[in-house]
Amino acid sequence: MNPDDPDAMRPSPEALLRSATREGRGRLKVFLGAAPGVGKTYEMLREGAERQREGADVVIAVVETHGRADTEALTRDIEILPRRPIAYEGHRLTEMDLDAVLARRPRIALVDELAHTNAPGSRHEKRWQDIEELLDAGIHVYSTLNIQHIESLNDVVASFTKVRVRETLPDHVLDDAEIEVVDIPPDDLIERLKAGKVYIPDEASRALNHFFSKSNLSALRELALRRAAQAVDAQMLDYLRSHALVGTYAGGERILVAVGEHPGADALVRAAKRLADALRAPWSALHIETPREARFTDAERTRLAANLGLAATLGATMVTVPARSVFDGLTEQIVASRATQLVLGKSQRSWWFELRHGSVVDKLVRQSSGVAVHVLPLGESGPADHGRRTPVPERWQDYLWSLIAVAAMVLAGRLIEPLIGYRSTDLLFLIPTIGAATLYGLRKGVAAGIASGLAYNFFFIPPRYTLTIYEPENVVTFFVLIFVAVLTSQLAGRVKAQAEIGARSARENAAIAGFARTLGGLSEQGETARTVCAEIARLMDVNAMLLSRSDGALVITAAYPGAPELSAIDNAAADWAWERGEAAGRGTGTLTASEWRFHPLRTALGTLAVLGVSRSDAGNPVPATRAVLFMSLVDQAALAHERLKLEDDMREVVALKQRDQLRGALLSSIAHDLKTPLTAVTAGVEALEAEPDSAQLLSTIRAETQRLRRFFDDLIDMTRIEAGAIHPQPEATDLTDAIASAVHDVKGAREGRKVRLDVPVNLPLVRTDPSLLHHILINLIDNAAKFSGEGTEIRIEGRRERDGLRLAILDQGPGLPPGREEELFGTFTRVEGSDRTGGTGLGLAIVRGFSEALGIEAHAANRSDATGAIFSLYFPQSLIIRPKEQPLGK
Repeated sequence: MNPDDPDAMRPSPEALLRSATREGRGRLKVFLGAAPGVGKTYEMLREGAERQREGADVVIAVVETHGRADTEALTRDIEILPRRPIAYEGHRLTEMDLDAVLARRPRIALVDELAHTNAPGSRHEKRWQDIEELLDAGIHVYSTLNIQHIESLNDVVASFTKVRVRETLPDHVLDDAEIEVVDIPPDDLIERLKAGKVYIPDEASRALNHFFSKSNLSALRELALRRAAQAVDAQMLDYLRSHALVGTYAGGERILVAVGEHPGADALVRAAKRLADALRAPWSALHIETPREARFTDAERTRLAANLGLAATLGATMVTVPARSVFDGLTEQIVASRATQLVLGKSQRSWWFELRHGSVVDKLVRQSSGVAVHVLPLGESGPADHGRRTPVPERWQDYLWSLIAVAAMVLAGRLIEPLIGYRSTDLLFLIPTIGAATLYGLRKGVAAGIASGLAYNFFFIPPRYTLTIYEPENVVTFFVLIFVAVLTSQLAGRVKAQAEIGARSARENAAIAGFARTLGGLSEQGETARTVCAEIARLMDVNAMLLSRSDGALVITAAYPGAPELSAIDNAAADWAWERGEAAGRGTGTLTASEWRFHPLRTALGTLAVLGVSRSDAGNPVPATRAVLFMSLVDQAALAHERLKLEDDMREVVALKQRDQLRGALLSSIAHDLKTPLTAVTAGVEALEAEPDSAQLLSTIRAETQRLRRFFDDLIDMTRIEAGAIHPQPEATDLTDAIASAVHDVKGAREGRKVRLDVPVNLPLVRTDPSLLHHILINLIDNAAKFSGEGTEIRIEGRRERDGLRLAILDQGPGLPPGREEELFGTFTRVEGSDRTGGTGLGLAIVRGFSEALGIEAHAANRSDATGAIFSLYFPQSLIIRPKEQPLGK
């Protein structure tokens, strides 16, 4: 692509399509910050007020001021739409009234906290989905976002803040958004935090020691600025492509490295990777397919495949383009990708290679304005490769047909000579010369040219039937025929090579489309695996197999043409591909002794399978010329497996939901049908206790009846948990009173066991549902009593921790099975020996279910100071009532 050619630069169809889809939609403007407290909401409200003064219709759909006076002051002059109330588990929550905003239809809606998760019962799960609906309706939206809520940066943020953000939004939400960075230096933000302008003092002190450290804030600030720069760069490129504007417009660095078959080209790839890391810039690896690839040696093809594989492994975007020459391909891709940095290699192998490729480098340096060109020396070729090309086999039949064509032209010339004269017959000999050069190549064309010159001289130029030439013009004719033969053969060879490249590209695109269409019609894992192997084997002319993990080992799930025997090195390469998510085996940089080349099928769900390919002749199964096709087939196979995995998961979820509903209905029926007669039995036993001589027997009956009743109470509680029918009613609760009440209610179960309370009286109140907490404590104390022998001690401890409060119940029983601590909280899970204790396997499941409903963390472990188990309840800081919030009298 020549940037000076007005016909070459045309608007990108994809960019025009994206521009067309934005017509009629509202625009999203995001105020992006590095952390809470930088002033995003304030800036959004300030700009909204400014737009309102300019005449725009602005409303506040939802804004969280967090009690900041200066922020609340900005909301007084802007219309605020009422929020929609939502009842959830006994609480009254409020969310943005999406229908009210759509009915009001303002010009601009201010919607705070873009990554917010809506309350259950809302139309959409996430607030950004609400905003998408507003944008589709043509309403402009201003919103706010912290950088840690972007999905692609979630792992990066967690790596240095040690905090995993749960509320995230997909990156594509910001693709068309206008981003304004709201930024203040970390020191200023820390001062705002200390002054209580972000959090209340207690929370501010804790935040300074954790998330709001200066190092964390500096890293978050850098991420926010870079993400905004990337968004601006992507939008700028989209605009340039849709308007066919020429130039790099280097708002951000974009690196392009030319990858070829030359020795040492792998060093270019690594240098480009280092440059991209240093500049934090995207980079692409470009391979240019030229007609000379037809003459590559086997060593050159192997090097090219290895270099391209290395670039893909290091994370480059792979680009393969056909072109007449390396220079044409480079200049075209520089313009297309708007590259700002170009990495090239300069050969040191021979003066001829130096002359050809050195001229490419010199022309690029002179003509590529606005692009920084990095020229690195390439290594020398090995002892077995001195730049020799594989000779094209000669066919003597081609020479024969060329001479026959010349003889035919002699006969034709003699027949028409009386009509046109002998001087005009020389044009006839261009026909066999051009035909031989076009059909058979340079050597046959030159031979036909020489034969044509000699035949014209011998049969037509006086004196005839001699090779004597008297006139200079006849000499010129002789050499013109030879020149035409050389020129025609070169042009024909170039056109033929380009046609072959174009035809191969068309075949590959058709193959990819057919492969995707075939996989799209399959709905079963085994059939999909067999089809993937068969199609890849056919398209790539290889042996193919798919492996998946089963019982900790990789097993072959499908193969074509047949299941092979894998050696130890093959299994090691397959395991490497699965574990590392990287290609391994023949033709890669890892475990190259393997006869197979293994590629992981990586998806958003992880690695789902490993594809192995090999050739019967033990060659490279993925040659450089077919690397792009192969990777496209691998991606399509991965997408097919991901789709089937998601479909299987959905079917399992539906089946599990149906089983849970059936089980819940069954438990509810049992509990309902038996609870009433149990109540009657209990009342009758209590009446009989007043009779003489029946106290001991009736006491036993009553105890067993109460145990049976507790079992059915557990069934009811478990049914409520699984049906989601728990509605906590939190209130200020004194843990000392709650523990004392629970101990009193299980006095029968703990008979013969001492209970020691080690709970400070000055523990703060907690915000929880006392009834549900009572059930939790009863089940934990009852569980400790069941597994503790008579005469042992059950200790209940309460401790205030830095970020919360912890209650622990310690027993002196046999302890927990190592490694199964979390399993104990599962429904109907019983450890060894529970049959003798009358356990039903529901108590701890109820503890976990009620705890999660209350926001309490329940844990189990073995004691380190003595024999026995310890069950703990952790109340996070959010549930602890600070002294100024406690009700009077507490």
